[in-house]
Amino acid sequence: MAKKSNKHKYRNIINGEPRNFSGQHLIHNKRLLTDMVKTAKLSNKHLVVELGAGKGAITTVLNEQAREVWAIEYDSRFIKKLESLRMKNTKVIQKDILKIKLPREPFVVVSNIPFAITTDIMKMLLNDPKNNLQRAVIIMEKGAANRFTSKSVKDWYVMAWRMWFDIRIERGISKENFSPPPRVDAAMVSIVRKKESLVSYKYVKTLHSLLAYGLKQPTVPVKEFLRSIFTAPQAKKVRDTIKVAPENTVKSLNEEQWAIICNTMVQFVPPHLWPKIRNI
Repeated sequence: MAKKSNKHKYRNIINGEPRNFSGQHLIHNKRLLTDMVKTAKLSNKHLVVELGAGKGAITTVLNEQAREVWAIEYDSRFIKKLESLRMKNTKVIQKDILKIKLPREPFVVVSNIPFAITTDIMKMLLNDPKNNLQRAVIIMEKGAANRFTSKSVKDWYVMAWRMWFDIRIERGISKENFSPPPRVDAAMVSIVRKKESLVSYKYVKTLHSLLAYGLKQPTVPVKEFLRSIFTAPQAKKVRDTIKVAPENTVKSLNEEQWAIICNTMVQFVPPHLWPKIRNI
């Protein structure tokens, strides 16, 4: 069997492009762009960050709606195009998406992101709820959108996001709306910061460790999982509070139930007995 050629695999590295250039598909449907900005509910008071501005199709619409736009793009060809548009409310920034410093003031993200680094971008925006992200409207690969909004959560960080943000799919988007068209369809996802967080921001790392510990073995019964953290009477009381049958597994727990477990743990269990997971 002939070995499959990888002649395009390192093209971006040779050209000096960072890894986030791979997987960038530009939108050519103007109605979709307008719908996207409308969903973001922008006003002239907002600072908007666009991750992967491309040729400026979304940027030009944002420029008319927002107080200020940060158009993040790396490819020098696109940078020249963006600068030629002379958008008075837009700051064009040539930088790797994953290396930017998020604004210190409240901001909104409106982006058609490179599909290849969807999870990395979401982690950058949502892993630390103490940042100033207020809401976002992001077009991403549909499979990733389904994973981030599924009732059954496999990844601890996805469950953590739900303690502080509401994430939902607004609509599906056919791959025919992009140039070049991706191999799969996409989705428009909205992210809104909760008015009241389910877990205090000061317990971010504690929550991360708890979720990573629990979801490492998602098929373990909830009763057994709780007994590994709480005393028998405490575990019984927590299980009664979250209203879960003893045979239910860890993967069946939703964000409200995880929040109760975390909040009860920090209140009644000595810190040296909390799950501690490194390198997560």
